[in-house]
Formats: sequence, structure tokens, C-alpha cells
Amino acid sequence: MSRLVLIDTVDQLPGLLPIHAWSALMSCELVVVGEAHHPFVPHLEMAELRYEVLPAAGEETASLTGVDLLGGTDPRLVLRARHVVDRVRASGETAYLFGPGDTEAFTQTLGMEAAQAGLEVEVVYFAQRPKGVSLLELVNVEQRLLGPGGCPWDLEQDHRSLAEYAVEEVFELIEAIESGDPDHIREELGDVLLQVVFHAQMAENAGSFTIDDVATEVAQKLVRRHPHVFGDAKVADADEVMENWEDLKAAEKPEREGAFDGVPPGQPALSYVRKLQYRAAKTGFDWEADVEAAERVKLELDEFLGASTDEQREHEVGDLLMSVVGLARRHDIDPEMALRGAARRFRARFEDMVQHAQKPLGELSRDEWLALWAQAKNTQS
Repeated sequence: MSRLVLIDTVDQLPGLLPIHAWSALMSCELVVVGEAHHPFVPHLEMAELRYEVLPAAGEETASLTGVDLLGGTDPRLVLRARHVVDRVRASGETAYLFGPGDTEAFTQTLGMEAAQAGLEVEVVYFAQRPKGVSLLELVNVEQRLLGPGGCPWDLEQDHRSLAEYAVEEVFELIEAIESGDPDHIREELGDVLLQVVFHAQMAENAGSFTIDDVATEVAQKLVRRHPHVFGDAKVADADEVMENWEDLKAAEKPEREGAFDGVPPGQPALSYVRKLQYRAAKTGFDWEADVEAAERVKLELDEFLGASTDEQREHEVGDLLMSVVGLARRHDIDPEMALRGAARRFRARFEDMVQHAQKPLGELSRDEWLALWAQAKNTQS
């Protein structure tokens, strides 16, 4: 009995086949592909496999019956499917290698035509898709947007004009993380990823670098900085991992001068202070015990309370915040996230107060404010 072997591919990696699919191809007398530009054609030629390309879809439907024309299926798909069936009858065991141009409608039509012809059909699935193939789809979409005839707005952008969107998307991701909603986090991660792909495609158009250069460099960096995973190094805990990371990072960038070189001052102030303190602590400039850091907070608060001018108060508030960041750092607390959490709680409690107030807010007495706040705090805790 003539046999049709249907071989699955991955749309994003049409030139890649696993070993079991290759074995199926090698066992066939003929391989049929849907178009001359099928990405696997060069591989078939290198393997010296006999192959044919389906004729281009035309409007000729003379060979179709009235049932065919009224059956609800695109007549051109029916003709292409029957051409494959005819090649199986003529050649014996034949493989059809799916590609990017094949639709689900054609797959179904081909299956029905093969069944009506009494052919034995074997389907060779790709099995497990390689992780990350959808990233290639995003890259292709962005290439189209920044290519000839692409999006006018996208084509007007440069790295500088997109910078504000990168910052905005990161903050939206932080908000999603705080919400704890996986769907929201997934969506915002996609927006951050888009910024990376967008910048990389602009760079490729300018001849600077490509998305592969970006991915290769960061992958190599991760391998270098995780010798306890990819090498023979031993670490006791996460703190030692971070110490090794900073040491390896410093060794990779010998051109840096000073403890603070490479710390971007444009980041949020709390994060900036935390990083400066971390770098200083690496040199040995740090409190010996947590109690000393706590005492520094109290000292800076007293100095603020003793300030007599606005300029002095501003100065002392800065020092007070610096000392609070230092205390948080020693307890591995991210002050930025801690403050955002406090802001989120404050907002929720205040909105709860407004909801339960029995009269306009401006008419509330101090005691009424405090009672509502205590109630909201118990509710929102």
C-alpha cells in the first residue's frame, strides 16, 4: 500500500528537524514541499534526497466536481492536496514536509484526500518544541515593523527617543510584581522584552549589532559569573554568590576607576544610595553590627529635630534617609520595594477611610481622623 508520511515542523524554526523526523525523510522515495523557498530545501539538496515542489496555487478548477466546489473547502487547497496524493501513488512512500506557508485548512484537506484515496498515513510530530521559539516570532514581527513598508512611528524612533518607554515599562512591571497577578506580570514582561527587541532591531538596521549579539553576550556573561554552576567553584550560600559576582564583574571591567565607577546616578535615589553603600561596604567601610546602623538612624533623627533652618532640615532628612537605607541593606531589604509597599498600604488605608467617613473629610476632627485610620489599618493589615 502507498504511504504518505506527514512530517511536522516548527514555524519559527522551519529548517530544523529532530533525528526521528530525519529518519522518516531518509526512508521515503520522494519528499514534497509546498514552495520552492521552503527553508529545508537546501538541506534536502545536501542530503541528495529526491524532492518536488507543489505547483503554485492557480485558479484552474476544471478537474473538480460539483461536490468539490460546493463542499465549503477552498478549491485550490483541494487541488494541491490531490497533487500530493497523485505523487504518492506514482512514487510509493512519499513524505510531505510542512512549512511556514502551510495552513491548518490545507493540513485538514490533505488528510481528507489521503483518506478518500485509501492511502496509509503516518504523522511524524516534531515532539517537544525548543524552548524560546516564540522569541523568534517577536523578532520577525519587529523586523517587519522596522523594515521597508513598516510602521511610520517605529521607523522614526531612535535609542534616545525610546528611553522613556523603557523606564515606563520597567515601573509597570514592578507594579505588576507587587500585584502578584501572574497574568499581569506576564503581560508587562512582554512589554519589557519588546523594548529589548526594538532597540536591537534598530541597531541591526544601523549596522551596529543584532539581537543575537545581545543574547550571546548576556548568556556568556551568566556562564562566566556562575562558576559554581558551570564550573568547579564552590559557594556556601547566596551571599557568597553575590560576592563572587561582584569580584568577577570587577575583573571583567579593569578600566573602571574607583569604588563607585559604573553605578548609574540616574536610577531612583533609594536604589542609588543602596548601591553606593554596597560598593563602599565592599571596601570595608561598613558598620560592624546592625545595632550601630540602628543607632545611626536615631542620631540622624535627633539631628533633624534639632535643625533650625529649612536648609539644615533638608540636609538632615537626606542623612536620615541614607541611614535608613543602610539599616535596610544590612537586613537584605530593598528600600525601594519596602517604600513602595508602604505607599501601597497608605493608599489602601486612606481610600478605606474615605469610604467609611460619615461626613465630608474637611469636617472631620482629629480624633475622628485617628479613629478612621485605626479602623482602616486593622482592615487593611
